[in-house]
Amino acid sequence: MNRKKVELYIQNISSSQTQAGAYALVLGEKMGKRSIPIIVGASEAQAVILELKGFMPPRPLTHQLFANVLRMLNVKLLRMLIYKVENGVYFSYLYLKSENTIYRIDARTSDAITLALHLNAPILAYDDILNNECVKTKAKEVYGYYQSKSHNTDVPPSQEEKLDTLESAMKKAIAEENYEQAAVLRDQINQLHKQ
Repeated sequence: MNRKKVELYIQNISSSQTQAGAYALVLGEKMGKRSIPIIVGASEAQAVILELKGFMPPRPLTHQLFANVLRMLNVKLLRMLIYKVENGVYFSYLYLKSENTIYRIDARTSDAITLALHLNAPILAYDDILNNECVKTKAKEVYGYYQSKSHNTDVPPSQEEKLDTLESAMKKAIAEENYEQAAVLRDQINQLHKQ
């Protein structure tokens, strides 16, 4: 069976109303009105937000480390694909190309999305998944506190937007007693203030 694929973008990230400490990552279809919500943890949501805002932490995060390894090995990420949903859990593949060989690797959807954002690879899902899981939206409807028109936006965030995002992430890290992450974010905030 040849299933149709649809390209998606990050439409929104907001606190989950059903799970405490979780976030809803909403993926919208690029050429339509359908969207699907994916529940992710706080650290995964933070990685996506930092990637969308173009922040580079002083030390690489896990997805950045993986991207660096791929580059060193001359392997290209072609795309990520959401291929299945079971009991609200989304399953994804990464498609990697090395020389003339394409590899398909199973990945957590949140990790696959973050890596695809970092490497400017398409985020795809099968059309039937979008039909079954979709939340229909009005065109250009804005949710929560962040919406991106495209995952590879040409408009860089302003310094004020960067500071707001970092300060929010730092407060969240402190509230979750993730002091190591809070210290990294504090250093980034101080670095921005010096600029």
